Amino acid sequence: MNLDDLKRRMDGAISVLRTELAGLRTGRASSGMLDPIMVNAYGSHMPITQLATISVPEPRLIMVQVWDRATAGAVEKAIRESSLGLNPVVEGQVFRIPIPELNAERRQEFVKVAHKYAEAARISVRHVRRDGIDGLKKSEKDGMSEDESRKLSEKVQKLTDDTIAEIDAILAAKEAEITQI
Repeated sequence: MNLDDLKRRMDGAISVLRTELAGLRTGRASSGMLDPIMVNAYGSHMPITQLATISVPEPRLIMVQVWDRATAGAVEKAIRESSLGLNPVVEGQVFRIPIPELNAERRQEFVKVAHKYAEAARISVRHVRRDGIDGLKKSEKDGMSEDESRKLSEKVQKLTDDTIAEIDAILAAKEAEITQI
């Protein structure tokens, strides 16, 4: 069993969480807001950044220019159905997405989305822990001593606890950023 591999996989869950939370901007428009959006195009789910150019010409406006006219409808649908609550104005292959001023209700919606992202990261970390414990059980059957297995199991649990604590700290910081007026 390799603890470094488990640590790398848990850090991957944190990296994904940071990327998703970066899309939850509070004060102004950012091209990173659209990064979590996946578009159903060409028979698969693709990141919106692989189908369009995203720019921010004004603090409260995002412009998306789709490269292929055939994917424009799918891109618009993905933006509308995202958990970001954005409503694009379509002008051919160019979408103008006004970013609404955040009121208290909208901030709470963003907090809920942030909690959803954090829970997905926690679940991912727990899956990594389960894989590690299953590997230990297999190693124990293959001749590893119970004491060694127990020590490694405790290390896996400590690694899991530390990673989940880091996820909680990241969530708390993002929640404070979102609710700050």
